[in-house]
Amino acid sequence: MAKKNIIVLLVLLVVAAAIGAFVLFGPPGVLAKSSEPGFCASCHVMEAEYQAWSYTGAHRKLQCVDCHLPNQNKVAHYVWKSIDGLKDAWFFYSGRVSERIVLTEHGGEVLQANCIRCHSGTVAMISTEAKCWSCHRGTQHRLSGAIETL
Repeated sequence: MAKKNIIVLLVLLVVAAAIGAFVLFGPPGVLAKSSEPGFCASCHVMEAEYQAWSYTGAHRKLQCVDCHLPNQNKVAHYVWKSIDGLKDAWFFYSGRVSERIVLTEHGGEVLQANCIRCHSGTVAMISTEAKCWSCHRGTQHRLSGAIETL
């Protein structure tokens, strides 16, 4: 049984390396294109979030990856971009994607860290234990822009 697990792990590593090589060295702009909001919105369940983001004040100048991926260093950013991207592709193409997008616990931690990173001067004098979006509900995709009026 252990030998079978090693083979599966090796196959997964080879597939991951092939995908990574394709993204990094394949057609020009694939990596950059996958960071654009339009790419994220290409999944039909993200259309509402995309529309809401496009109407959300100052944050509409940001890319999805600015808030939803770790940005403390490039290694963490690209590791999680790969993990989230493969997970999203798996759910989308297997037909298991939920019609309602829900932020995971890890996603909430990343989002909170990015809010604090960008707004460090503002939050320096307040508690950062509460999730920023618990007060700033307009930054949530479901509660902003066109969706807010539904």
